[in-house]
Amino acid sequence: MFDIERWQEIFESLSKNKLRTFLTCLSVASGIFILVILLGFSSGIQNGVKDQFQQDATTKMSIRTRTTTKGYKGLNPGRNIQLKMQDFLDVSRNYDDYLEYRSGNYSIWGSLINYKNESGNFRVQGVMPDFQFIANSDIAEGRFLNEADLNESKKVIVVGNKVKTDLFKGKSPIGEYVSIYGIQFKVVGVYYDPGGEREESNVYIPVTSAQKAFNGGDRVRDMTFTVPMSNSLDEALLLSQNLVAGIESDLKQKYTIAPDDTAAIRVDNTLEEAKKIYSLVDVIKAVFWFVGIGTIIAGVVGVGNIMIIIVKERTKEIGIRKALGAQPMSIVGMILQESIFVTMFSGLLGLVSGLGLLELVGPSIESDFIKYPQVDFNTALVTVLILVIAGTLAGFIPAYRAAKIKPIIALRDE
Repeated sequence: MFDIERWQEIFESLSKNKLRTFLTCLSVASGIFILVILLGFSSGIQNGVKDQFQQDATTKMSIRTRTTTKGYKGLNPGRNIQLKMQDFLDVSRNYDDYLEYRSGNYSIWGSLINYKNESGNFRVQGVMPDFQFIANSDIAEGRFLNEADLNESKKVIVVGNKVKTDLFKGKSPIGEYVSIYGIQFKVVGVYYDPGGEREESNVYIPVTSAQKAFNGGDRVRDMTFTVPMSNSLDEALLLSQNLVAGIESDLKQKYTIAPDDTAAIRVDNTLEEAKKIYSLVDVIKAVFWFVGIGTIIAGVVGVGNIMIIIVKERTKEIGIRKALGAQPMSIVGMILQESIFVTMFSGLLGLVSGLGLLELVGPSIESDFIKYPQVDFNTALVTVLILVIAGTLAGFIPAYRAAKIKPIIALRDE
């Protein structure tokens, strides 16, 4: 700690260059302030991206088929490929060791659902019990579908919060019956979804019930799977890519599809999209760090310049101190203390201002891809510490020069 006299000396020394000192402090503080704000928004972007991907399982793979675009082995293009339940069972069996959750699905778009005098158009999805975890849905009331519902093709249904609000007007729907194209289904559960109203406009029934009730036969619209999430995103991505390649190859061989026909089988791999977005977020964060550090370096250079000016103006004082027996290290320490004071004061000012602005403005930012912009306080303090070290190094050169001044030369300085 500095004593009172030393504090007074520092203030007197800096006050002789009020404008330069003010501009230097402003430059350093603004550098930390800008860096804190940029880091806060990069964290907000990362939180927003994660929130978007967490609306569904991050490791989800969706497989659906379309029309062939190329002839192969004597077969013309334009063939419609239809997935069957056996395809789902084959994939589940062949790749069982690598899969976490799985569901064969039969969807009906824009179905009219009636409850007493209320009605609405909602998407009906015939799914399997694992779909709750694939869709990342949480049960608000009742339960989700189970194996007994699936095996017995029960006429049961799980509705979203929006469906509950629109049809049941806030009343608990558990045990009530709704009608889909004249077929009665008993409500056994209500779910909520992080995706909001859009995702909560779906209703789920057992896939076997959907196939029987709506003439689906053994057809499935698509198949969805998830792979276990490993500690490394790259490892999970490699596993999912290998699985996709294997499943796609099996289906193309089974349905006689050209290996280079990329349209006949469509695979959506959430991990690949996540990898692209996370890589982009890392690039954005690196750019933010680059801009912030660049601003801080400009401030540190300013600290070095003002220390040179201070040493120049105090040359005679330094000569007197050395003539009275002051050691070179005490001269270095005197200059470094002023450099440290400027950088620490400015750094803390910029840090507090940046954190305060994020706390004030952050909660009011409502965007799908920017959520909860904030900066880890330890990271911010480490940044200030690095700034102080840099400021110390910036002040060391003029301090070292001051320590080397010979008293006789310093006393002649005008």
